[in-house]
Order: sequence, then C-alpha cells, then structure tokens
Amino acid sequence: MTEKFEPRITAQKQAVLKSFQGQTLTDAQTDIAMNLASIINRHIHKTGSFREPLTDYAHAFARSEKFDAMKGETIIRDVFAAQFGRTMNATREALMVREQNLPESTPELALQSARKTLEAISTGETEAFYKAYDREGAALARSLSITENAAKVLMSVNYHAVEGRELYATGKELEEKYHRPRMDELRKSRKSTHSRSVVRA
Repeated sequence: MTEKFEPRITAQKQAVLKSFQGQTLTDAQTDIAMNLASIINRHIHKTGSFREPLTDYAHAFARSEKFDAMKGETIIRDVFAAQFGRTMNATREALMVREQNLPESTPELALQSARKTLEAISTGETEAFYKAYDREGAALARSLSITENAAKVLMSVNYHAVEGRELYATGKELEEKYHRPRMDELRKSRKSTHSRSVVRA
C-alpha cells in the first residue's frame, strides 16, 4: 500500500493562502512567491533595502507565468505581508528605528563580535576573514534587531576606537598568517590524494 504524500501546510502558508493574492495562486505559484518573499526578507535584514531585489525577482517570476512584472511584484508584496506579518517597507523601517535607538551595551557587544571574528581566523580550523566577519555580523544584527550591514559598521568602528587599528586590515593580516597556510596545505594534500587515485585507476 502506498501512502499519499500530503505536504504540511505551515502557519505562514495558511496565512498566505488566505491573503488577497494568495487566494488566486496555484500551489506551485504560492511556493515560489513565498520563497521569493523569503529571499527579499533576507535582503532587507542584510542591507536594509528591497527595491532592486523585488524588481529583479518580480521580472523573473513573471517570465515563467502568465502575468506581467507589475503583477508579479504585487503578488510578492502581498505574499510577503501575509507571510511575515508586515510589509517590506515596515520591516525595513523597524530595522532603521532600531539602528537609531541602540542599547548602551552596543559598543561592548560590537567589540566582542569583532574579536570573535579575529579569533575564528587565527585559531582552530581557521577561516577566511569575509566568512568570519559575515557570520559574526549576522549574529550581532540578530541580537540588536538591526541590519547586518549596520552591525558590521558597528564592529569596525568600535574595534578601531579601542584598538586603534582597522578591523579589515587586522583580519586580512591574520588570514595571511594563519588561514592561507592551512588552505595551501589542504590543497597540496588534496592534489596528492587525487594524483594517487588517478595512478591507481
């Protein structure tokens, strides 16, 4: 006996299906629109803007459907509001308001995030500056409810204020000293392993 596959409908999807535009969409269109709304939500939390991504994704969505880009944008906006409980602009504005009203602990939190970034580059498995910086910036942004770009600025400014050095320059120096040698070693090891497997074949 084969079981019928019943996709689980989340609370977010239920809200979308009840929305004005959501009631007109097929199941596939609903899923695509929700995924696009999630991508745009991520853009907003990263950069604090949504205009360009919305335009680009609305055009891409419309190209595969029987409606124009303007309709695609309207659908994505409506789905976004239903999915996340507020409009794109309201989401953006909430982040901007938080950036203007940061708690007193912000400088210390930003400095800690900057130091965690440098520690990740120089200890353990090590990693590239851009990855450590991005991860710690995202974590700080979540804790303060601000954009990731703003969090990274806070990290750089507060690190410079205390250490008298640029976070980027310090991170790149550590990357050259610790991470690059490790990656070079891994590449050599990989080439050696690949060469042995080719010879055996």
